[in-house]
Amino acid sequence: MNVLSIDGLTVDFKTAEGQVRAVDDVSFTVPQNKTVALVGESGSGKTVISQTIMGLLPESAHVTSGSVVLDDPRGSEPPVDITKLERKGPQMRHLRGNQIAIIFQEPMTSLSPLHTIGDQIGEAALLHRNVGTAEARELTREMLRLVQFPDPAQSLDAYPFELSGGLRQRAMIAMAMICRPALLIADEPTTALDVTIQAEILKLIKDVQSELEMSVLMITHDFGVVANMADEVVVIYHGRIMEKGTAQQLFNDPQHAYLKALLKAVPSFHMDKSERLAPIRPIEVHAEDLKKSRIECTVEPGKPLVEVKNATKRFNLRKAGLFGTAPKTLTALDTINLTIRRGECLGLVGESGSGKTTAAKAILRAINLNEGQVFYDRGEGLTDIAELSGGDLMDYRRRVQLIFQDPFSSLNPRMTVNDILTEPLQIHGIGTPEDQAERARALMNLVGLDARFLRRYPHSFSGGQRQRIGIARALALNPEFLLCDEPTSALDVSVQAQILNLLQDLKRDLNLTYLFVSHNLAVVDYIADRIAVMCRGRVVEIGETREIVSNPLHPYTKALLSAVPEPDLETPLDFAALGESRASDPSEWPEPFRVVDGVEPTLVEFEKDHFVCAPGVEAQSALRGTAA
Repeated sequence: MNVLSIDGLTVDFKTAEGQVRAVDDVSFTVPQNKTVALVGESGSGKTVISQTIMGLLPESAHVTSGSVVLDDPRGSEPPVDITKLERKGPQMRHLRGNQIAIIFQEPMTSLSPLHTIGDQIGEAALLHRNVGTAEARELTREMLRLVQFPDPAQSLDAYPFELSGGLRQRAMIAMAMICRPALLIADEPTTALDVTIQAEILKLIKDVQSELEMSVLMITHDFGVVANMADEVVVIYHGRIMEKGTAQQLFNDPQHAYLKALLKAVPSFHMDKSERLAPIRPIEVHAEDLKKSRIECTVEPGKPLVEVKNATKRFNLRKAGLFGTAPKTLTALDTINLTIRRGECLGLVGESGSGKTTAAKAILRAINLNEGQVFYDRGEGLTDIAELSGGDLMDYRRRVQLIFQDPFSSLNPRMTVNDILTEPLQIHGIGTPEDQAERARALMNLVGLDARFLRRYPHSFSGGQRQRIGIARALALNPEFLLCDEPTSALDVSVQAQILNLLQDLKRDLNLTYLFVSHNLAVVDYIADRIAVMCRGRVVEIGETREIVSNPLHPYTKALLSAVPEPDLETPLDFAALGESRASDPSEWPEPFRVVDGVEPTLVEFEKDHFVCAPGVEAQSALRGTAA
């Protein structure tokens, strides 16, 4: 039996330029208690289909033809065609949140910051389940327990800003589940989450689906998620279905050229280092224009360019109380040591809160350290960046640049692309206005964008194009060293392949050095020469990329690698093992990795150039030395 049947759905939008067709003659079904994955790039029409099912299409959109029939097998109500219902009418409000529920992509913007988690989840029960306030609160507590909140009773009174990204997403799932819907729409539910939290959320959806006998429409561009979750797959491009079938059929024998191209664009652990991703729309890199005015880095390749020594950073969580209570502090960096060599890409991986971005900001000197130092070689030997000032600091700022995670919020919406690219040149007083304009055109050409787009504003570009503009801005001052803070986490696989290949080409042609911060180990495996793994503010393992991936020694690194969903039906995630894992808790680590009281955690060379944080080894060695 099919819970959802979409037949010939066509959706048009009225715009200033005329009518735009977002969904074109789409037909597929979602069977009872099955998961169907709707896969495609941004702009392919996936979210418009979900909005149609939920009755949430904007005023400018209208269904031109087709039907969307919901048939709840557990109720006594007859099948209903959602396209025939008034979007704000009582029947649609009865269905929405009750028989059909949705998990949105970004939980922070989907949850009200002014209301507690308990009130927001309980509101759905009050609206649809005919219960009182006390019963709704009890149902909410039970749902929080079902989605594995650490303390359901206390979390009822928590606000969204007090929760981590993973817990906010769990709250969204609890809100969607409280009325036990027949159909759950999961719209990119794990896109911006760490691999471990992503695996937990996927396991949670599977468990809840099994318990409630629910159907799931999973909207995603991640083929690793598809391989682990989907029974059937629907591939959509520019509003039209290119291919559909079972997961076995589409992974083992893809037929359409678009699906084949998408699968080739996905980085995996099995790729050869010389192998390149195959983006659907490749970018040609023309670095000759930037080489002309480039000040070459005088540090020899392979020599240390950046050294972080015993860096410690603490943040105050609240001020001291009136009665002398000490302020609570969070140690974001705990005596970390890193060396980044000239010409290499060092991948920095770990979960949210592990200290990756704090380490990058410390190197950028965007924050001041409580203890420790960051050294940089500007051609005169390693210098403490905390001592730089005036012209020396401006020179350092020119040499070190940052590519931000979010390509939209990091670009000023009131500035044209030309203004964005020439602003760094104006700040540093480089060139005449004519030179700056020429430089902007060269930067656009470098990242594969048409120079005619310089007069446009950021909102008129796609996510991948905005990220390329961010990369162009970072390259405007001809830096030696780029800090890449999750530059592909919000991008489709096809656009991600574009950006990763572009970064590889720029590194080769401009002799750049990278610190690549990410939680996606498959991406880091593709681009990085060495990997440093962080947990709770400490570097727990560091070594050559292939050595870390093929022979992880630390239990935390093993957990990260085991949580990466691969786009391969033969290597599914072990959800049972993931559920039992406590790898991010240092007190749960086995010997010799467990942190030993009174022993400073240090990196021990277990194998050649492969260092692991194992205080137990140091403690045992010290004890043996004392006994001798």
